[in-house]
Amino acid sequence: MLTLLSDFGLQDASVASAKGILMQHVPNVPIIDVSHLVEPFHLQQAAYLTAASYKNFPVGTCHIQLFDIFSAKVPRLVLAEKNGHYFLSPDNGLLSLAFGKEHINVWNCFELEAPGVFKDWINEVGKISALLQTKTIAELELTACELKNAPLHCQPVVEANTVECQVIHIDRFENVVINITKEQFETIGNGRPFKIQFMRDEEITELSTYYHNVKPGDKLCRFNATGYLEIAINRGNAASLFGLQLHSEQRLFYNTIKIFFE
Repeated sequence: MLTLLSDFGLQDASVASAKGILMQHVPNVPIIDVSHLVEPFHLQQAAYLTAASYKNFPVGTCHIQLFDIFSAKVPRLVLAEKNGHYFLSPDNGLLSLAFGKEHINVWNCFELEAPGVFKDWINEVGKISALLQTKTIAELELTACELKNAPLHCQPVVEANTVECQVIHIDRFENVVINITKEQFETIGNGRPFKIQFMRDEEITELSTYYHNVKPGDKLCRFNATGYLEIAINRGNAASLFGLQLHSEQRLFYNTIKIFFE
């Protein structure tokens, strides 16, 4: 099985073209769409959706990341393996942001030299995807390598008793996901009381397990199924009400969320 994640959108033929090329290499393998609506160049959102989706597929699934392929002068395609899942991705920080560098094995597959184009990239992805249907990674005789580091600005910023976070995803119900995991929150907080502050005077001081832990229309924060902190309103639209948007360098004021630990 293959999955596809991209920032191609649905306005043109890019997704269909990619699938058509892949199907020529793996004609009998299902191709499942994760999303093609990743915000262009939004590394954090692409990494979050990767981490959120892959565990729900069978071991042996090949997850193809078609996000910001041409971020480097010479784009490099890597093959990674984590928990029995395969990832074919540009080496642009996506996988290291999604998983860190522990418990993940990485191999160099291909470098797209000029005058290479998108079709050449997808053809190479298709060839490797086809080989993975019948061969082990050892049989591919690839060279092990290190992943590119995720940019530091993609990580939560810890200063003394304060953590500054960013919005990395807004779902269909306008629940707002920020870039701190339960593990990070518990390590930094160490059981101390906390206050999540956003949009000037909006605060949350308790964690909820379910949306219905608060009354309809009330705000809450909880760790979602992927383990990331989420700001929501029970049966409401948190992003619209609080003016929260995906983080970008142009909208810093609207996307800075601070957690204070006592």
